[in-house]
Amino acid sequence: MSETPQDQGAPDPGPLGPAAAAGPPPEPLPRAAVAWSVGAVWALALALGILIAALSRPAQYASWLSLALGVSVIASFGAQLATQQKEGFVNRLATTLTGSFVILGVFGAILGATTLWH
Repeated sequence: MSETPQDQGAPDPGPLGPAAAAGPPPEPLPRAAVAWSVGAVWALALALGILIAALSRPAQYASWLSLALGVSVIASFGAQLATQQKEGFVNRLATTLTGSFVILGVFGAILGATTLWH
């Protein structure tokens, strides 16, 4: 019998797999770093909402708010990838995106209501 290609040259990673063989798990991200990575994007969304309210015309609110949300999504990925921690990435990203969406949604509701009242 000949050996199968899977058996040739593949070292045994051990009972825990290759991730466990890489070494001890990294330390968790400090709470301050999590707060900064999430809060910075929320502050960006807030600043963009204020700029949109102050500088754009009512007919363009929706377009600018959509663009601001897109910028917030890209900034969220950048901020969470900059932490270089895979543990909790999805939760941090979801928190960041949800907060940005809520902030810009509140701005959209306020700007929409003020447009209707004028």
